[in-house]
Amino acid sequence: EDAVELIKSKKKPLLILGGGVRYSEAADTFAAFAEKFNIPFVETQAGKSGLESNHPLNLGGIGVTGNGAANKIAKDADLIIGVGTRFTDFTTASKLFYAETDVLTINVSEFHASKLEATKIVADAKAGLEALSAALEGYKSGYENEIEEVKKKWDQELNRLRSITFRAEGFRPEIKGHFDEDLPEYKEVLNTELVQTTVLGKVNESIADDSIITCAAGSLPGDLQRMWVSKARNTYHIEYGYSCMGYEIAAALGAKIAEPDKEVYAMVGDGSYLMLHSELVTSIQERQKINIVLFDNSGFGCINNLQMDNGIDSFGTEFRMRNPKTGQLDGDIMRINFAQSAAAYGAKTYEVYTMEQLK
Repeated sequence: EDAVELIKSKKKPLLILGGGVRYSEAADTFAAFAEKFNIPFVETQAGKSGLESNHPLNLGGIGVTGNGAANKIAKDADLIIGVGTRFTDFTTASKLFYAETDVLTINVSEFHASKLEATKIVADAKAGLEALSAALEGYKSGYENEIEEVKKKWDQELNRLRSITFRAEGFRPEIKGHFDEDLPEYKEVLNTELVQTTVLGKVNESIADDSIITCAAGSLPGDLQRMWVSKARNTYHIEYGYSCMGYEIAAALGAKIAEPDKEVYAMVGDGSYLMLHSELVTSIQERQKINIVLFDNSGFGCINNLQMDNGIDSFGTEFRMRNPKTGQLDGDIMRINFAQSAAAYGAKTYEVYTMEQLK
């Protein structure tokens, strides 16, 4: 009753599709609720692909690693309705988007339902939505064309991110100190036109609609939550609760065992790959085919960026040789051929430097 009264007093509510919607198998119920009351929705990492990205009310990922459409509507919303979400700091952006906004929760966990001083329905996602829908007869949100406008603007940005090339974009200032265009190591190590967002766009566009992707750590989960278009349900499997480096390949094997008729792709950086890739051997042993898309930037690039963005030089995050002159790890970049390493296990490998090779 409190929830119904709260929603009826609001004009621009926003639904958050959390992992609980997937665990409850409540996708159809969630979609029917959003459509019935004309309420747009956004996705957490755990909730993404709970419904297809092309649903007209789906604004995509929210929060720190979310996109412009979702975060614009969240900032302007007068009520946040979190369904099956834990409201982590990534989802709330530490309350940046809705610090003063009323919150309503539906969660089977009373602990998570009670967050953000919310009006709470302690219930399974599907059962809670069904009960709330029946009690809300006659309600409609006040949205007009705002949803279409923000989605159109985000599509323009998505197309830009999918078409960046390394040389055309030039160097960020902090990178230029490490890779000068005139240095031989640039030509040897960075002899590529490919950047992460462009590769993700091409892979997303090229693989089968029902393919499953896995990921866990670095900058990849952020780019994926922002950019990945889920064309089928339950095809996006990202562990981002603790940014578990090394989870990616083990997860891909697990997904393949669960869904043997689908292609599974592990999106992994070279840092995470070095942390743990032994399940690649297990996948070969068990004859379970998985696909690994390895992004090689010669280091722990996400942490490297965080270090330099906070005012210090890179420290132990680039794969460089120890320099005998300085005694520090600021020597030549290590030449690690990950494809050869995987080939030694028995995997079929490709080294890719251009968009044509990627295709």
